[in-house]
Amino acid sequence: MLHGLVDLHCHSGPNPFPRRFDHAEAARDGERLRMRAILVKSHHHNTVMDLLAMGDRLRRTPTRVFGGIALNNQVGGINPFAVELSLRMGGKAVWFPTVSSARHIAYHHAGGGFPKSTVELSTELVEIRGADGDLVPAARRVLDLVRESGALVTGGHMDPGRVLQLFTEARARGVERMLVSHPNFVVGADHAQCLELVRLGAYVEHETSMYDPEVRNVRWGPEVLMEWIERIGPERTVLASDLGQDGRPLPADSFARVGAALLDLGLPEKDLRRMVRTNPAYLLGLDE
Repeated sequence: MLHGLVDLHCHSGPNPFPRRFDHAEAARDGERLRMRAILVKSHHHNTVMDLLAMGDRLRRTPTRVFGGIALNNQVGGINPFAVELSLRMGGKAVWFPTVSSARHIAYHHAGGGFPKSTVELSTELVEIRGADGDLVPAARRVLDLVRESGALVTGGHMDPGRVLQLFTEARARGVERMLVSHPNFVVGADHAQCLELVRLGAYVEHETSMYDPEVRNVRWGPEVLMEWIERIGPERTVLASDLGQDGRPLPADSFARVGAALLDLGLPEKDLRRMVRTNPAYLLGLDE
């Protein structure tokens, strides 16, 4: 059932946050489910360069691994030059501010349970809006680079209003692949707000780590995930792991547990396949 799945949200290392495995080890673990591909994410650096350095190891596994760049402080925020490098070296995704977004900073300071870095890192707000409320020119340039490369753009950890503004501009500029991650964690988007994003062409990503009973302090049961799928529709839903952190389950095991729970709740097999295979494969451009 899960063979050929594509994980769009893997937090393998190297990384300032403690990680259970590196990118090549993530690919090897993915072989257990015959994963087709993995997208590896760091909040702090361009993961494409990691993958190029690990090329010899990555070529030993049939699971393909792709990288991208998150627009936080450590890459200069909304930095078109860093995005250009990442995409032209093979990057497949641009995450707008995650740990440097206002929403994340407020959530983390309120005790949101986010991992702590193993090294001291400075954090400042990265804003996509100018004083006039419009997107800053650098954000527009980033969107143009995404369109030119056919890459995926995500709203990061920004609030629903900023994600809507970003995706509205992205669609106007011809960006085809847009994704909002864990809407009910940090981002704080409800069903209606996500449906508005879907109407712009976006997909909604839910992470097995939020619903896996083997994750310490799991946030919700599978019934909550099932309700999201029913409200948004499997046609626009993606399941990813958001795993790789030290002390957490392996992605392959988490996919298996959460997938089985959804089937037990009555989710049709074809819908599960669509959310773990078809939709994420499209967002990575694997069949082009």
